[in-house]
Amino acid sequence: MSDAEISRLTEQQMNPRITALWHALQPLRTTLSFMNSGAHPDDETSAMLAALRFRDGIHISYVCANRGEGGQNNLGRENGAVLGALRTAEMERAAKCLDMRLYWLSESPDDTITDFGFSKSGEETLKKWGKARTLKRFVDVVRRERPDILCPTFLDVPGQHGHHRAMTRAAQNVMDLAANPDYPDSDLPIWQVKKLFLPAWGGGGSAYDDEVPPPTASHIVYARGTDPVTGFSWENIGQQSRAFHKSQGMGRWVSPKDERDWPLHLLDNRVADGPDLAAHIPATLCDLAALPGAEDIASLLQSAQTQCDASIAAWPDEQAITTTATQALSSIRQAHKLCPDALQNEVPHRLARLETALQRVIFLASDADARGYCLGNTLHVENRASHLENLRATALLPEGWRAQGDQITPGAQAALHDGYRDHYDPALPPLPALEIQFDHSDQQICLRLPLENPPLPLPAQSLRLNADRNVINLRNGIAPLRITLADLTPENAQAEVQIPDGWGVEQTDQTILLTPPADLQPGLYTLPVLLNGQAARSVENIAYPHHDPTTLIREENIKIRVLDCKIPPVRVGYIGGGNDRTDHWLAAMGAMVTPLTDEDLKSPETLAQYDTILIGIFALGFRAGLVDSLPALHNWVDAGGTMITLYHRPGDNWDPETSAPAHLEIGLPSLRWRVTDENATITHIAPDHPLLNTPNEITPDDWSGWHKERGLYFAKSWDAKYQPLLSLRDPGEPPHEGALLAAEIGKGRHIHCALILHYQMENLVPGAFRLMANLIAKR
Repeated sequence: MSDAEISRLTEQQMNPRITALWHALQPLRTTLSFMNSGAHPDDETSAMLAALRFRDGIHISYVCANRGEGGQNNLGRENGAVLGALRTAEMERAAKCLDMRLYWLSESPDDTITDFGFSKSGEETLKKWGKARTLKRFVDVVRRERPDILCPTFLDVPGQHGHHRAMTRAAQNVMDLAANPDYPDSDLPIWQVKKLFLPAWGGGGSAYDDEVPPPTASHIVYARGTDPVTGFSWENIGQQSRAFHKSQGMGRWVSPKDERDWPLHLLDNRVADGPDLAAHIPATLCDLAALPGAEDIASLLQSAQTQCDASIAAWPDEQAITTTATQALSSIRQAHKLCPDALQNEVPHRLARLETALQRVIFLASDADARGYCLGNTLHVENRASHLENLRATALLPEGWRAQGDQITPGAQAALHDGYRDHYDPALPPLPALEIQFDHSDQQICLRLPLENPPLPLPAQSLRLNADRNVINLRNGIAPLRITLADLTPENAQAEVQIPDGWGVEQTDQTILLTPPADLQPGLYTLPVLLNGQAARSVENIAYPHHDPTTLIREENIKIRVLDCKIPPVRVGYIGGGNDRTDHWLAAMGAMVTPLTDEDLKSPETLAQYDTILIGIFALGFRAGLVDSLPALHNWVDAGGTMITLYHRPGDNWDPETSAPAHLEIGLPSLRWRVTDENATITHIAPDHPLLNTPNEITPDDWSGWHKERGLYFAKSWDAKYQPLLSLRDPGEPPHEGALLAAEIGKGRHIHCALILHYQMENLVPGAFRLMANLIAKR
């Protein structure tokens, strides 16, 4: 059985039809809509949203500022824009689990609204994102979705992530801007959000540390208890959704004693006050019927409400549900058609959502079963609905695609796959999709279903370089740089590198040999790559089992950092957890480095061959068995070895008493133990220490040009054996000294480095290479 078949069976097992029908019925309860807002994928309040959607039927949505491209990756080595595309796909899958519409403020990898790294200030965040652009995008989203209620996930208080603070602050501005007909930056129809709630809970924990208590609760979303059909608690359904954020390590089991209610604080109210969320908001079809001016459609709306209620009450009688839901659909369509001009701002979008919901109910209750899946460009449609003679299941294609028989193919003019698409709606999955049409009584039913494994439209010309980022260390001499070409499309395409004056190039079909000039100077060189005379593009395919396949398409070039870095003559063993490429960059700059296997760690004879052993970020959490190897590694240090640990989170199996050779505690919450300003001044506490002088003298130039931040997960306390080497701080905060510690242990040394050196090397920052060379040197 293929992996695809196993995946389909698992999906079918997790979503039995009778459960899908029950959940599809819940939106018939209400016309109320609730928008949650946050800064990153995984900021959504999943458990509360699960209760609102699957218990109360409320139409939910989530607006997310950025794609989380600056975060840590628990899955692999994707980073930057590639990680952003991965997290976009994960967020879509999490939204599908909650039947939740999803919107992004960030529209592309080059958008200013990006996850530029941790921030402690809302002002700093909005300055980097661009306040005007952030508000324009937020207003556009609100005007498209038209939510009744808006609720950020976090508070705008000191001690909270600056990205979160910025989104909460923006939500308050949007209350006025989205309803302002004179707002110049959006041409969409105005919309007045009725209520703005803030969380009445604190944001403390392992990451944040709110400095002020939360506001008093004015309302509570009760979320203890279980779904009557699945038996899952609302918290568990929320965690089922969160589990799709695998690159962030989300998803956990929640026992009944840990279930929560969600207190909210009403901050801004544009209607009369009341005891519940929907007070004085038209939350049912009967409420719409009671609006001034609704007299001509009131009876239709009331009838539709009666039939919707009857559909819910009839579950699991599919025949009864089909009959009453079809009657409700007929009434809603007539009311929509006859809706008076005075109600056009408040009513049609609510009826449209119920129309979509009713068509899904009728499809499921009719025992219709159609699905489409792709093998390459071949579309297979399965239609198990012989009792519905008029059911039609056809491919719904994007503009520029063509269908010939069972082949669906993107044409030359088709838009390329967008790994950063700006919205997602489970009821309207992205094209290509399967369109279902059939008639029931006098109503035409039309809905869209996702295709399984659809082909992704890719550039007609593309290539992949084995190394788009490279290092030349002048201390090793100037040797030609060999770049391998792969995945050349079409196969006969001609690649060309535009080289600076004085460089040489030799090229075959598979390789490019670049020869720098003899007088090459340190610096960063960017060499554009052409394919058949046009800017070359690469395709980064991203496919994990928990999300739909996606890809990131971007312009390709070759970056070369030319260094002047002395390399110590030591043998380095590298223990990685799959989350960094420090071994790659050590080798690139000329160090002798060997990845260590599990068997190597069990052999004292093998360990004795190395002068230095480097443990990569998170490795204690992700490298099975590494914790058990620590005593042997500590003995190796005591005998004269140099052990380096790059930063770890406390949850990465880091034990303050046993992970390092002497006591070393990592600080929590992490916001308090990091420096987010990538340009923060760094003071050398021990300027004469060998690590800052041998073999390279570390100067202020080595701390310039850093990306994202200085470091995180700094040490909070340590044994007297450790000597802090650096002092650094964010503006207005006390200095940290736990970013770089060194201790003499027996005949050897342990170095703990919480600076993000691996990330700086990925971004070709020269000072990171020079400092890393010093860390691996023998004492």
